[in-house]
Amino acid sequence: MESSGCDEIQEIVIVGGGLCGLATALALHRKGIKSVVLEKSETLRSAGAAIGVLPNGWKALDQLGVASHLRTTALPLQGMRITWMDKGNEKFTPYKNIGEVRCLKRSDIVETFADALPPNTIRFGCDIVSVEMDPITFLPSLLLSNGKRIGAKVLIGCDGWRSIVASFLGLKPAKTFRNCAIRGLTSYPNGHSFPLEFARLIIGQTAVGRLPITDKLVHWFVAVQQGTDAKFPQDTQFIKQRAMEAVSGHPADVQEMIEKCDLDSLSFAHLKYRAPWDLVFGNFREKTVTVAGDAMHVMGPFLGQGGSSGIEDAVVLGRNLAKTINGSCFDHEEALDRYIKERKMRVVKLATQSYLTALLIENRPMLTKIVVVAVMAIFFRNQNAHTQYDCGLL
Repeated sequence: MESSGCDEIQEIVIVGGGLCGLATALALHRKGIKSVVLEKSETLRSAGAAIGVLPNGWKALDQLGVASHLRTTALPLQGMRITWMDKGNEKFTPYKNIGEVRCLKRSDIVETFADALPPNTIRFGCDIVSVEMDPITFLPSLLLSNGKRIGAKVLIGCDGWRSIVASFLGLKPAKTFRNCAIRGLTSYPNGHSFPLEFARLIIGQTAVGRLPITDKLVHWFVAVQQGTDAKFPQDTQFIKQRAMEAVSGHPADVQEMIEKCDLDSLSFAHLKYRAPWDLVFGNFREKTVTVAGDAMHVMGPFLGQGGSSGIEDAVVLGRNLAKTINGSCFDHEEALDRYIKERKMRVVKLATQSYLTALLIENRPMLTKIVVVAVMAIFFRNQNAHTQYDCGLL
């Protein structure tokens, strides 16, 4: 079925070649389903330097068949140590009761996904201008900046918090936390001496996070509070200077870590989130169009679940779309409804816990924090329960 307005029609089109988009293409490929990924940039994207992957994320990666390889790229972390340096307090939480936790370079993840896909699955340099329903075929149609139109029998938006596909679905724009984060990587050619722990060092309103990836590579972030309307130049020297200023009161090894960072790995941005109430009432499907990953449920990094939850989305999408082939789903619309039903409460819970955690971290009135603590005690008594989630078999 050809549309008079489309230059081509594909079975499944995924917008966005980031972590979730490539994971979705890989999930479909494992089920024998062909897809096309349209990526705006000219190369694979790895902005954000690295992500922590918790036990639920490893379950999803196991289903995609790439967990064994990715385990060779990063060492397991033994726990999390929070140090309030201006108060002299410290808290250590071992990960042995949680499960497998590693910090992975984003580039390692996306390259592993891409290498496992058939040739020509990813099309680079595809800048999507708009999405609309074709009036003849009633299929979603994408207009590219070069004037080309591509039709899709199924369209999946994995194009991040500024998602064009999410806008087409009528989802409300992502909101902005008061926190912003500088992220980067630092290499130690002769090895580092940091323990295999997620270390958080807090002085006042500034927090530094440090996660060893290997014995020679460390991921770090600096979280500071800034006005939600602040603009951040993306010049890497400026970002490094801003990070150095933020950690001026921290130990020498922290300052050295930032001084010797890999400039190309640096990023500086506000933390975004989709409000839990917007997820509860949001519309995540229009005919055969849906969203996944940050396009659906961008959340702050406070639980370390942004990346893993997107990989879970990919597994659930792949499983349900495959049912249209084996006959257990009537059509693509039913398959997408099943996907949304499975994912909605999971991401609402993650978004709510992440949002409440952010309120505790941000500079909020004491009364607000007392209420948040009470709500957390009622609904999130086991604060690590989210790490034990299993998205199921692909």
